[in-house]
Amino acid sequence: MDRTHEPLTQSARRTSLHWLGLYSMLRHWQRNYRTRRQLALLNEQQLADAGISTTQREQELAKPFWR
Repeated sequence: MDRTHEPLTQSARRTSLHWLGLYSMLRHWQRNYRTRRQLALLNEQQLADAGISTTQREQELAKPFWR
């Protein structure tokens, strides 16, 4: 039995790209949520070591996860 690769149709390719884009966006939102949650846990010394001011932290934490 021969296995051959048939190229995706134009609509199948568009659908695949749509789902990949959606997945990528969801992963980006998840990363924003996770890193901001970690940022909220840092103490003043850790913020200073990272070069982040308290004001910068508060501005970042005020953003919604999708931004």
